[in-house]
Amino acid sequence: MSFTSIPVLDLSLAKDPATKLAFLADLRHALMEVGFLYLKKFGIPQEVVDQVIREGKSFFDIPNEEKLKIEMKKAPSFLGYSRLSAEITAGAIDHREQIDLSTEHPLPEPGAPLHYNLLAPNQWPSPKVLPNFRQVFTDYMKKMGEISIYFTSLIAEAIDLPPNAFDKYFDKDQQHKLKIVKYPDVCTLGKEGKEGNQGVGPHKDSMLSSYLLQASHHRGLQVQNILGKWIDCPPIPGTLVVAIGQGLEALTQGVCVSTTHRVLSPAAGEGARFSIPFFQGVSGDTTFVDLEQVGVGQVPEHIKEQRRRVLRASGGQRLDDVEFTFRKGGVATTLGEATLRNRVKSHPDVGERWYPEILRSLREEQGRAAAGSRNSTEGGGAAMVPEGKTVEAH
Repeated sequence: MSFTSIPVLDLSLAKDPATKLAFLADLRHALMEVGFLYLKKFGIPQEVVDQVIREGKSFFDIPNEEKLKIEMKKAPSFLGYSRLSAEITAGAIDHREQIDLSTEHPLPEPGAPLHYNLLAPNQWPSPKVLPNFRQVFTDYMKKMGEISIYFTSLIAEAIDLPPNAFDKYFDKDQQHKLKIVKYPDVCTLGKEGKEGNQGVGPHKDSMLSSYLLQASHHRGLQVQNILGKWIDCPPIPGTLVVAIGQGLEALTQGVCVSTTHRVLSPAAGEGARFSIPFFQGVSGDTTFVDLEQVGVGQVPEHIKEQRRRVLRASGGQRLDDVEFTFRKGGVATTLGEATLRNRVKSHPDVGERWYPEILRSLREEQGRAAAGSRNSTEGGGAAMVPEGKTVEAH
């Protein structure tokens, strides 16, 4: 039967031998049948979480000229501030304002692969306007990096793989990413709100796992179940929302499901919704050949059969607004190259300044796909659907 709510798991139970097996069983259910879960008692004190939320919200209150000093298009790393409605998902404008951060790296050496530009220092707001911001988020990203690596080891155990099964895909100084996002309500959007209430369009996360801190009381995040119905994922105090990415689904031969989700803008008069998603990174040098031909080894057959039973119980098919796009065969041969192309597609203003050749290539691909769609439709056949992009947003 398809899920109608999102399960809540207590991470502290995984650390007690007396309760770990029951935790892993609950985790296996969430991985196979939902692809989303709430995680409570995840190892960060509530007072620290509260400070992260305060500092995150405060960013949007600083003067606009301070935000524009660190605008994303000022650097080739795709780190920094994005104005309201500056990103596109599923062919439509996302009505959100945000800042992108990551665990910091030095600038790449001359001659390094182009996707190494994604490994870089952050563009931080001035300490004159936010004196505690940098330290708070540096510490939070470090702690979340540790939690995400530990949780991935539990995912491995839940599907009867060794705890270190995914370790080969993490660099020693692995980059992880974080966004601080503000979704204005549709009244605040004014004219833009008339174009729709898409905070973020339907999408799947790209890599292994992501961890969302819902930083206000608003509903808006919705998850699509196997029957195609949208299920609310409302804020629950003291929890993170964990989403499974397409990379994990690919590596586990479809056992761990990556679920389509979206964000609706708050209704008029409800005020802005805030969220702080953390995205577990994977080594950019990982090749698609390795992911699909080597990976983490074979998932045990009895685990695969459990996933097949889930599908059979729902009629044998999966109704999904977003195609599974995490596969080889495109221009990119590594995750880093694919990530760079996706970022250019999401932020064409950055692409125009720093990656004009990639942007030109993407537009040519989109033009060919559009022409193919028109020709197919005019000929009476099914329209071709251009390959979608994975997105980092909640």
